[in-house]
This record gives sequence, structure tokens and C-alpha cells, in this order.
Amino acid sequence: MTGPNKLPRSFYDRDPIQVARELLGMRLVHVIDGVTRVGRIVETEAYLGPHDLAAHSARGRTPRTEVMFGPPGHAYVYFIYGMYFCMNVVTQPEGMASAVLLRALEPIQNLDVKSSGPGLLCKAMGIDKSLNGRDLLSKDFFVTESTGVEKFTIMKRPRVGVDYAGSWARRLLRFYIKGNGHVSRR
Repeated sequence: MTGPNKLPRSFYDRDPIQVARELLGMRLVHVIDGVTRVGRIVETEAYLGPHDLAAHSARGRTPRTEVMFGPPGHAYVYFIYGMYFCMNVVTQPEGMASAVLLRALEPIQNLDVKSSGPGLLCKAMGIDKSLNGRDLLSKDFFVTESTGVEKFTIMKRPRVGVDYAGSWARRLLRFYIKGNGHVSRR
């Protein structure tokens, strides 16, 4: 794919809140069998590491969470509810176990199904467990800079589906582009 540049590793090697906010407007790209699927990231959630009771890493280092403890700029993909894959991007230096969940995309290229919500996003983009641990600097799976100068307002709300995390559930760590019709929840 030609065009905007892939985000460098240094983009991901930062605070997950900053990464979650700055991923908004960027493009997620996945090339499958020569077909390039592209979606504009319009909703994210930050997970701050093992001290964040809503983060998978709060349960410690396990085979499932191993990727979260690895280097930044890799995909952490997991299966939930026996039916959906979800994708996070690993942030901060190795061992910090923080990540940003991609919650919704605005279809840009070759996305013909709904991509609002983390499970539908993965289904639309062809993301499954085989991409767990994949480097986001790969030639067929990556995030690019946004095209042109895009102005938008970032909204922040509590994360979705983490009521079990006590006070962490109420933290304003979900970010989305105000007024975008592809956001999963307002």
C-alpha cells in the first residue's frame, strides 16, 4: 500500500491514554489475499496496566496476556463470549502490560459490514487469533497516519463492559470522535 506512513514503534511506546486519543482518525489496514481493507479509527479505550483492574494484565502474566507484557506496537487479540475477537495495540515499554482497545472503525476501503464495536470491527477487518502478537509494522497489518488535516472533537466516557473493575469502571478512558455515526456507543 502506498500513501500515508505507517505509525512508527515510538508512537506506541507511550502512555496508553495519549496513544488512545491520538489513534483517533488514524487508519487501520489489513491486507488479506491481495485485498486491502481500511478503516478509520473512531473509538478507543485505554487500559493502563496491571494496576488497572479492568485490564486483562491485572490478572497477571498468563498465556492469554503474554502479548500485553511484550514490546509496544504489537496486536493483542483475544476471544470473548465464545464468539468475538477483540484487538488491542500494546503500548509503553516491554513489561508495562498496557494497551489500547480498538472499539470502532469508519469504513474507508473494502469494509462492507458494520464495524462499530470491537467484535464487529475484528470481523469486518478479518482479524482473528492468528494475528495475536503480530507486529503492527508488518507489510500487511498496520496503522497509518490520517490523510490530510482532520479536525474533530474528542469525547471521553467510561469504558464499556468493565463493571467488575469497581472504581476503574467509572474512569473516563474511552475516547471517540464526537458526532461520528460509526461510534459503538455515545
